[in-house]
Amino acid sequence: MTLAAAHRPFGRSTVLRAAVALGALLLAAWLQWPPAALRGYDGNEWLRDHIVRAQASDAAETRLALIDIDEASLAAAGPWPWPRARIASLVEQTLGYYGARGVALDLVLPEPADAEGDLRLAMLARHGPLVLPQAFDFNGTLPLRVGALTGGHTAAKAGDAVGASGYIANHAGLLGAAHIGNIGFIPDGDGMIRRLPMQTWFDGRLYPTLSLALLDCCAAAPAQAGQAARGPTGGLRDGAGLRRLPYNRSWEAYTVVSAADILAQRWPPALLSGKLVLIGSSSLGLADRVATPLSPKTSGLLVHAAALSAELDADAGLAPAPWPGRAMALAYSTLLTLLAGYTLPRLSALRNMAMLAAASGAWLCLAWLIVPHDALFNCAGPLLVNLFLLTVAVPLAWQGSWRQSRQLIGTLRQYVADAVVDELLRSKLGDPLQPRQGEVTTLIADMEGYTGHVEALPVEQAAQLTRDFLDCLTGPVLAARGTLDKYTGDGLVTFWGAPLPVADHADQALDAALGIVAAVAAFNRRRAGAGLRPVRVRIGIESGIAIAGDFGSSSRSIYTAVGDSVNVASRLESAARELPYDVIVGPGTAARCRRHQLIRLGDITLRGKEHHTTLYTLAALATAAAA
Repeated sequence: MTLAAAHRPFGRSTVLRAAVALGALLLAAWLQWPPAALRGYDGNEWLRDHIVRAQASDAAETRLALIDIDEASLAAAGPWPWPRARIASLVEQTLGYYGARGVALDLVLPEPADAEGDLRLAMLARHGPLVLPQAFDFNGTLPLRVGALTGGHTAAKAGDAVGASGYIANHAGLLGAAHIGNIGFIPDGDGMIRRLPMQTWFDGRLYPTLSLALLDCCAAAPAQAGQAARGPTGGLRDGAGLRRLPYNRSWEAYTVVSAADILAQRWPPALLSGKLVLIGSSSLGLADRVATPLSPKTSGLLVHAAALSAELDADAGLAPAPWPGRAMALAYSTLLTLLAGYTLPRLSALRNMAMLAAASGAWLCLAWLIVPHDALFNCAGPLLVNLFLLTVAVPLAWQGSWRQSRQLIGTLRQYVADAVVDELLRSKLGDPLQPRQGEVTTLIADMEGYTGHVEALPVEQAAQLTRDFLDCLTGPVLAARGTLDKYTGDGLVTFWGAPLPVADHADQALDAALGIVAAVAAFNRRRAGAGLRPVRVRIGIESGIAIAGDFGSSSRSIYTAVGDSVNVASRLESAARELPYDVIVGPGTAARCRRHQLIRLGDITLRGKEHHTTLYTLAALATAAAA
């Protein structure tokens, strides 16, 4: 393996990153179009509830009003249940003295009471703008049948309506009511009322919810055929006939009047004039308390008020225009996954975490804008994709980088002295293999007459001779902190000054040359003892400007140095065969060395050079050769 090969991304890690990216994309797609059972899971709804609550407007809702049978009303007029005559008076006062356009009761009356009051309510429901309620049961656990069911219209199949399993209706004396609305709820798994069955299908008939029945009864413009199938948030369905309530107005935005004040006529008639009015109770004694995104405990009357307000917005063209929220969330998650696939192998784990955190913040801002426009999209889905990338992809990328770093360091130690590797780690270079220009000293060595030594040897002995000779070259190079460029069969190329710049690179190369000559001399003594002829090493050394780094193609590369001084070193090694000196030193090294004494040998014209080159050798080796 070359030094650069270890530096390149490992194939398995590429496959792993691709698998992680594919997993993130599949998760994103699944979260945007999940099974119906997961559409209301807490992670998504928790975030959406916070956005809905933060966006709820306090601006006054002037088109409708609420009459609340609150604790003060029960204290003033008596405990519940009230006589029907009192309830009839409350409706009559609202329609007559206060001039309301229409009234919807959020109170089911399953048992008859005082005849006069029941008769007055029956006449109001038959001939006046009064909507009576009945509550459908959607649990299906008990065959609930209470009161006399009425209203609705025939339908062969449910269509977009929600199937009911039972009901609690008003007593038979109110069967003649012209307008009936369902007040039954279907809470989410956490007990929160976020969706409303705008249409209910039971026993072959369709029944509208209370807000739709009030609009059909008393809207300023008569409802068109089929208009009852509309729903909040621009008619976007939320699965199985449920429609998400926008809850875009807070409880404080509605005009809420105590029933006791209406009965006593303590408010001016203009308060309710021309408005649609819902009558219900927030009293704890009536147990009409539900959880909504706006409050964990509020009157069920607020749910119907939110539905009615949303329908009025839709009729007036004020409802937010539908946006493709799911497609936007999927596109965001896809782009983020592709971005993470690019940054994970290139940035540190900390920077990748910061990038994903910033992306999460950006998504929260985008989700803030989308929530009012799409009832279906999973606003928490992209955050879960981010979490997946953070907890799976980032650690895997870090592990891959760590493994590659360990592999790189291990490979570096085969080519560079341990002390140099340690200094490289301390230097914190971003990429030690990046090509850089600087002063280097190149040493090229090989065996003279290699072919004559091995041509008559068996393959095993030839290989052993080569290994032993290369050991004589490699050991001194690494001991002198050199960078091993490559082996050349019977020799090597090595240099100093890269990847870590050093001031005494020329002296270090000369140290290595002395070490190589000594190692070869010891090797020859062992060969002489075995009756073998000695081998000679030729060494050329030159210093100068060169570019050292990762060079090659996309399929194969090597860490090497290129430059004129490298070429000169090669020519000097070749010139040694004509001279009695094992080490030939060029003028660049002679000018830079400080610890070694050199002897000038003379001038020569090297192959490929126009001018003479002055040759030197180490004084210590010249003295030994002369001796």
